[in-house]
Amino acid sequence: MKLLLVEDEKRMAQALSELLKQEHYEVDTCADGFSGLETAERNLYDVIILDVMLPGMNGFEIAKSLRRKKIRTPILMLTAKSELEDTVTGLDSGADDYLTKPFMAEELFARLRALCRRNLPSDDESLSFGDISLDTHTASLSCTATAKSVRLSEKEYRILNYFIANQKQILTREQLAVKIWGFDSDAEYNNVEVYLSFTRRKLAFVGAKTTIKALRGIGYELRCEDV
Repeated sequence: MKLLLVEDEKRMAQALSELLKQEHYEVDTCADGFSGLETAERNLYDVIILDVMLPGMNGFEIAKSLRRKKIRTPILMLTAKSELEDTVTGLDSGADDYLTKPFMAEELFARLRALCRRNLPSDDESLSFGDISLDTHTASLSCTATAKSVRLSEKEYRILNYFIANQKQILTREQLAVKIWGFDSDAEYNNVEVYLSFTRRKLAFVGAKTTIKALRGIGYELRCEDV
């Protein structure tokens, strides 16, 4: 799991980062609101841990900005404030959970696990985008316009699942490689191209107008412009 930690207190940021890495999270850190917002917009994370009191922009402003831009990454707010009004403000700004300092590491880990579970589709849920639907039980792709369906390989399924879960976002080859093959994998970037090609063929096979568009020098985006 990849996390973004936006915390301006240096000691707190270092301590939290070390604890999270010990729990096998991959952690990026930012020390101010502006860089936190930019990093959250530019990269994909499983959870954003966001302090409220930050230089530049506060956590409430960052959360509102991310939600306005349709970035749905779960947000855990950290703050020294404990008043009900601040909790309500944080949740209304787009945060998914709220943790008041000081807190125990076990509680932080439990809340992160809950947020990560919440961000996954349930076992009986199908994912959809444009004219396609992805069955999470059978790893089958179907087109709502043609009623045709096809079984996907594991990698094809994970690629489409990732794109649909992050629809309207541009995904880079690096992000796809890490998410599909793993952070420590020695998979080459041309593996990404190969499996994207396989996935496009499956989309074409079912007659979908949805496809994966390559944006030269930037990345890839799931599009369905004709539906």
